[in-house]
Amino acid sequence: MMTPRLNEFGQPIGFPLPGWSPPPWPAKEPIQGRYCQLEPIDPDRHAAALFAVISDEADASSWTYMPYGPFETLDSYLEWMRIKCLGNDPIFYVIVDLKTSHPVGVASYLRITPASGFIEVGHLHFSAKLRRTPVATEAMFLMMRYAFELGYRRYEWKCDSLNAPSRAAAQRLGLSFEGIFRQATVYKQRSRDTAWFAAIDADWPDLKIAFETWLHPDNFDADGQQRISLSELTRPLLKNRG
Repeated sequence: MMTPRLNEFGQPIGFPLPGWSPPPWPAKEPIQGRYCQLEPIDPDRHAAALFAVISDEADASSWTYMPYGPFETLDSYLEWMRIKCLGNDPIFYVIVDLKTSHPVGVASYLRITPASGFIEVGHLHFSAKLRRTPVATEAMFLMMRYAFELGYRRYEWKCDSLNAPSRAAAQRLGLSFEGIFRQATVYKQRSRDTAWFAAIDADWPDLKIAFETWLHPDNFDADGQQRISLSELTRPLLKNRG
């Protein structure tokens, strides 16, 4: 553990950041991976295909913890996308499965704050075709990698504290639990306590190795089953679980 520095008054202060400067804003450009590509959202290109894949679900439970949705019609989804998804914060991406060339989900950067070096990943909506696949994991790896390569110091994930799958996903991806903000917000006419998770730049080198190890083709057998789980690789790297 780093020994706290003291100022001239004997008060502990944070460690210095020599040479650090605020990172650039994420570019609205494709982010390429082995299994997927993240494309800046384009309602005219993506809305119909995304609506088709999210509508092909047994129920609307994937929208429970989202602040919007479900959408009953393509027109309502398209309208929402045009109003909410084309700004600079959040920056929305469509997750395209390279094997099929089909959009299968959505992710975004938000609360982008270069001056303090932090960025959040959110608005995650994965279709059934995306959930629990290497494509989903790689999409999250690409988002994290791009943020740290730009120079962000802190990468955040927040969710409703009652959203157990999201909390488990954050920790599987190597983001450490940081606590609960009680009554943090109101959405869909209900109160939300928010669970916070994050990784920092000091965590990234080991997390990068964990992701690359898991995503490597050698980690999957002939039937596509993983040989080692990502959780096995990231669990020792977590600073706290919750």
